[in-house]
Amino acid sequence: MRKVALLTFAVLLFASLSFAKTITGTVSDAHCGVKHATASDAAAECVEKCVSGGASYVLISGGKVYQLDAQDKFKGLGGKSVTVTGTVKGTNITVASVAEKSM
Repeated sequence: MRKVALLTFAVLLFASLSFAKTITGTVSDAHCGVKHATASDAAAECVEKCVSGGASYVLISGGKVYQLDAQDKFKGLGGKSVTVTGTVKGTNITVASVAEKSM
């Protein structure tokens, strides 16, 4: 019985990973949105200020604004180009990982 449970868990884990998608974009905030579609020092300063004022982080990619569930993973990445891996449903991303994109 234990082997069946482990096998089922493994299958579900790999199935969920197969739906993961990688998206590259710029971290902005919900207040400014696509205004910060291009990574820059000025954007970083503005995004972090807006987030400290209560706005949430968002990802701008291909002109679309994606809502992010794991806000803590984006601290310090405002205004930077990143690669996000996660499950995308509409314009919402359930974030598995985020990494700053090297220039």
